[in-house]
Amino acid sequence: MTSVDTELALVALGAMLSPTTLFLSVLALVVGEKPMRTGLWFYLGALGVTLVIGVIAAFVLGNAAASPKPNTPKTWVAVIDVVASVLVLFVVVRFMRRPRDPKRVAAMIEQMSKVASSPVIAIVAAGATLANPGAFIALALKDISETNPTASQYIAEWVAFALVSLLPLSLALVMLAVARDPTQRALVAARVQLERHARTIAAVILILLAAVLMRNGIAGLTS
Repeated sequence: MTSVDTELALVALGAMLSPTTLFLSVLALVVGEKPMRTGLWFYLGALGVTLVIGVIAAFVLGNAAASPKPNTPKTWVAVIDVVASVLVLFVVVRFMRRPRDPKRVAAMIEQMSKVASSPVIAIVAAGATLANPGAFIALALKDISETNPTASQYIAEWVAFALVSLLPLSLALVMLAVARDPTQRALVAARVQLERHARTIAAVILILLAAVLMRNGIAGLTS
């Protein structure tokens, strides 16, 4: 596994375990009377917009970030890596120092309660805006471009990234379809655990990601 592969894996994990996305995804499945309906359209909205971004990037960005030297990124890519590393660490420190805000949690619950009782198009739009990989998209676009893919390879790698980033929600939907009542009880319990521990888990992954970004950036700038 190359350094780019490691970076991409951490980006995918970071997107998958983003506390806000996880919390909103769980809420989508527990606050409404029809969790499968809400969860499925919420998932399709997030997956759809993520896939569209990747397909466009496959033809616009392509392999522009690929380097002829293994494990040594181009200079402009290295600069992006260093800047991204600093920004990731800044976000982690700020996020961990910020106390939990019950009002913010209540606002998210109220928002998702409204989404759950909305028409399908509104649920799809909510998924597209609230459950996509967010800031991780830019890093994933760059990482995949660094693997020197063809357009079809880029799309395949992007599909894999999109599926991994939304894996918790897709697994929850499958579990709901198989065993609804036990899964709903587990999701309610998971919501409490997310409020307590999700930030710490995400912080560890982001710190590892920042370290890999910095390593790759320095390698490119000093080569």
